[in-house]
Amino acid sequence: MKVYKYGDNVDTDVIIPARHLNNPDPKALASHCMEDIDANFASTVETGDIVVAGANFGCGSSREHAPLALKSCGVQCVIAKSFARIFYRNAINIGFPILECPEAAEEIVPGDTLSVDFAKGTITAETSGKTYQAAPFPAFVDGIIQHGGLLNSLKARGVAK
Repeated sequence: MKVYKYGDNVDTDVIIPARHLNNPDPKALASHCMEDIDANFASTVETGDIVVAGANFGCGSSREHAPLALKSCGVQCVIAKSFARIFYRNAINIGFPILECPEAAEEIVPGDTLSVDFAKGTITAETSGKTYQAAPFPAFVDGIIQHGGLLNSLKARGVAK
């Protein structure tokens, strides 16, 4: 598990450049994820890796493609100082966990090994032994994430087909 760390204001056009939005296939999106900020990201990211970022992660265009590209790469979650509101909602809608924790986002460095307990909102830097506290998701949001997104959650509750 690797930590990828980025700064403030990583916008959706950096997460998945607009020139690649013509192909909505999640695998195709994953192959171009973060390429304008980190050319090696898509070829080195592995299932379970974590993205840590500064403030306002996911700002810019309102598109579900950005969290979908990260999720499709196998990224376990994004931990940031703060998220753009629409990115936050889009991530929840597709069942992709994100955690706001300014202290963790500031102190975690590439090379750290992390463990995350989403139910408790805890982030542990195994390398240093330090634990950070983010706000855990409310039960209904956790349910959306556990079902893999809003539509799947509604189907499981019998509200949608």
